Amino acid sequence: MEPRLIDTHAHVNFNAFKDDGDVVAQRAIAEGVWFINVGSQIDTSRRAVEYAERHSEGVFAIVGLHPIHLVPQEVDEEETHFTTRAEAFDYDAYKKLAQHPKVVGIGECGLEYYRLPGQDPDEVKRIQKETFIQQIELAVELKKPLMVHSRDAYADIHAIIKEWRAKLTGVIIHSFIGSWDEAKKFLDLDCHISFNGIITYKPRKEKLPGSADPGLHEAVKNTPLDHILLETDSPYLSPAPHRGERNNPSKIKFVAQKIAELKHAGDALIAEETTANARKLFTI
Repeated sequence: MEPRLIDTHAHVNFNAFKDDGDVVAQRAIAEGVWFINVGSQIDTSRRAVEYAERHSEGVFAIVGLHPIHLVPQEVDEEETHFTTRAEAFDYDAYKKLAQHPKVVGIGECGLEYYRLPGQDPDEVKRIQKETFIQQIELAVELKKPLMVHSRDAYADIHAIIKEWRAKLTGVIIHSFIGSWDEAKKFLDLDCHISFNGIITYKPRKEKLPGSADPGLHEAVKNTPLDHILLETDSPYLSPAPHRGERNNPSKIKFVAQKIAELKHAGDALIAEETTANARKLFTI
């Protein structure tokens, strides 16, 4: 069955779905929603591939190492609490995983400046940049798109992507929460911008650390439709009117509807164009 919508960034491979992940996947596919499970470390990357193998259609994988997993730290946010373990990027191990035919990208990788644990923030940033570039090199070697995480780090992300963009087959700025000016800089590098449930939340009057920019809706309105992707970031960031619940790929429709509202476009057009964008970029 052809997809109606594609969730380009989900984590049904995370522990939040350990009891019913395949049921969630089957429900999404039955509703016409395809999705890509994205890894954050070696275990969740392997699990993303396993999910893709278990489902004959509609489920794909991206493998990579998230910057929060490079040093041990406590992660305590509205929707989750866990302790990370330190993982060094194993190029060969990730390359082997990424060569699976249903792996469609490398990531999520990037820079996380919202929290910088330890006594030497500059050293943490150095490790993050080094690991990010290793994953860019893998994406270049395997000719797969790069799924980029950026939190309070758009300037440094932009500088690195600018240096490497000509060698990359594609770049996705995942969970974009910045301003139109920031979005435009990435669009000038021919990056795709991915929006999720955050765009359905009531905008703040001012930018707070780790929050969406008050100009996020302007970014949605102005980003060309041929460079927009949809995502849920399940199990996080459930869109209104379901904020606070466990998110899942089936809720991608609320993101599409909000983009349609902000762009004064029909739901069908948003679904058609963003699905075409995802299929072309990820070759699915």
